[in-house]
Amino acid sequence: MDGPSRTATQDLSPTEFASAVTAITSAFGDPTRREIFLFVHAHESVTAGECAKRFDLHANVARHHLDKLASGGYLEVDTAKSSGGVGRPSKRYRASEPQVHLNVAVRHDDILVALLGRALALLSPAVAEQMAEEVGLEYGRAMAESIEPGETHRSFQGALHAVADALSAHGFAARAEHGAGENLQIVAENCPFGDAVVEHPVICAVDRGIVRGMLANLYGPTAADTASSRPQGDEVCVTHVTL
Repeated sequence: MDGPSRTATQDLSPTEFASAVTAITSAFGDPTRREIFLFVHAHESVTAGECAKRFDLHANVARHHLDKLASGGYLEVDTAKSSGGVGRPSKRYRASEPQVHLNVAVRHDDILVALLGRALALLSPAVAEQMAEEVGLEYGRAMAESIEPGETHRSFQGALHAVADALSAHGFAARAEHGAGENLQIVAENCPFGDAVVEHPVICAVDRGIVRGMLANLYGPTAADTASSRPQGDEVCVTHVTL
């Protein structure tokens, strides 16, 4: 793959790294594969069983994703005989190189975001927040509809991972994880809205609407609330999602 390369964990911003990984895995047509690639990249090596447990997949499904990444040259496979030399050889997958190739331009529409913030400032806080969430809801539905029919998810957890992947592709550097108790949440380490959201934190309602809109199409009706946000001084933005 042509294009400049930079060390993923040192030189790329969260937005650039997320966009680069999305670009790499988009050729395979499956958002789950992005999360698996990140999981392998964060470890020395993994097995299909370890991936299956991490992402709540059948072992054969996890192996299929890993083999696809390996066939594309993004992972390497080491085969080791099982203890005693009996049974099927064990495969361990590892990242082929510690770098991510970036050939996608990362855009920030700062002027449009600033305009949105100014427009929302003319409204009362309650009306502005409602409008921002409704815009996010409509946009989230459109994002979900762009996913091919074969990529829809029947499980709530699977749908949430798809939402995190889509948000990362839009610059949020997001991930899905378990929160307190059995609650699931979206954690975003980057905000593509830049400084405008600090001045107009009501824009955070757009994030909440996107999550609700995507899940409405991928899974069904859900409720979402903003548990923390970087504009309010928190380290990350967290959106709790409940059924």
